[in-house]
Amino acid sequence: MPREFEVEPGSRILGCCHWQTEPRLHPTLVLIHGLEGSSDSGYMLGTAESATRAGFNVVRLNQRNCGGTAHLTPKLYNSSLSGDVRAVVEELIERDGLPEIFTGGFSMGGNLVLKMAGEFGHNPPRELRAVVGISPAIDLAAAVDAMEKPRNRLYQMYFVNKLKRRFRAKVRLYPELYRAGGLADISTIREFDDAVTAPYCGFANAADYYRRASARGLLQSVSLPAMLLVAQDDPMIPFASFADPAIVTNHQITLDAPGRGGHCAFISANPPDRFWADARIVEFCRQHSQMAGVETAGIAENVLQPSHSGMR
Repeated sequence: MPREFEVEPGSRILGCCHWQTEPRLHPTLVLIHGLEGSSDSGYMLGTAESATRAGFNVVRLNQRNCGGTAHLTPKLYNSSLSGDVRAVVEELIERDGLPEIFTGGFSMGGNLVLKMAGEFGHNPPRELRAVVGISPAIDLAAAVDAMEKPRNRLYQMYFVNKLKRRFRAKVRLYPELYRAGGLADISTIREFDDAVTAPYCGFANAADYYRRASARGLLQSVSLPAMLLVAQDDPMIPFASFADPAIVTNHQITLDAPGRGGHCAFISANPPDRFWADARIVEFCRQHSQMAGVETAGIAENVLQPSHSGMR
């Protein structure tokens, strides 16, 4: 079931909601996609399917402008907008009366949920039980440095082309706010952030944006259970980012770091555990839920029918 959430005056984001028959008797998992993804990204659908079958309500969020939602806000999306996730969590608590909420974010979305947790500090809502970052881009400068390595050239081209297409579409919708001049000269994410993200989103330049938007500097303030699910061979997120003392010394943070798994993939060779990350996310949330054992009577709306095959 689609639902719009107002995250600030004049800006809405779209969530795809999957409710159990009695939503207030079940935990809820809010999922946030990565850069240039959407609520229909394969990892979002796969995790949502696993969670609904385990008895969770699931909300698959689109970040601003993603998933065909450019008309819902005049603003651009960027990695600093943890307030959007917070607004959704608070609405689910206050309007829906949901007693247990978990958030899970992939890559850019992982940075958002961890940044939100750090910003709550020692006063998170009691209903927000835990957060999960899957391949989280907690150090944006390091991630952009990694993208500029020769091995990631195709990834960089893919993301830059999509970012430019999305921005051109935004220019057409809001010509009074944005100008597309100079896009043809942009060939890296850093150049895009210098020319577009920073000036239009309130940052001095790309370096200022990366510094202020990264969750890494806030992890010492996380006071609720948090799991960082990362692969040591991730080509886009340097594993060195996770050696930060703020992670090592914060007993609320669990670092689950298998040697292999790539970026938001974690495909297992064992058929029963084929989509290992999906199961690990649900398992972690169940460990911190008092409601996860409630018998699932059925899902009232929008059951996810497809199997995992082909979703990655």
